[in-house]
Amino acid sequence: MPNTYSQIYIQIVFAVQNRNALIKQSWEERLYKYITGIVQIKEQKMIAINGTGNHIHLFIGIKPNCSISNLVREIKKSSTVFINDNKLSIFKFNWQSGYGAFSYSQSHIDAVYRYIMNQKEHHKSKSFKEEYIEFLNKYDIPFDKNHLFEWIDG
Repeated sequence: MPNTYSQIYIQIVFAVQNRNALIKQSWEERLYKYITGIVQIKEQKMIAINGTGNHIHLFIGIKPNCSISNLVREIKKSSTVFINDNKLSIFKFNWQSGYGAFSYSQSHIDAVYRYIMNQKEHHKSKSFKEEYIEFLNKYDIPFDKNHLFEWIDG
């Protein structure tokens, strides 16, 4: 068959190193546009991007030849350089190692889009840690809570 047809929708979630709230509302839109540009250059489709000061969610339509790990590595590397070179954060910025990737069917696109675009409101009542562990449990992903992220509690 000469053509490949697919529908692959992935939500990617990753955090600022040590879960520090370094992403400020004054520049988050610039960051989201920059990351969207990376996704588009890699010939993937950004459906939604949003987050809070300490983490972001990306909802992407990806092609079957796309390596999610390579895409996330490029997004993190390039956006870290972008933030630090433009001095958007007064602190040295880094993303935490690791990420979550969760797949969805086409029937879930609207709900996932709304969920991501409502992150700030959602996190008024639930921490990122609680949200992330819920994702892992919902998708029946085994995990060692000591190796999720470097959580700063308190």
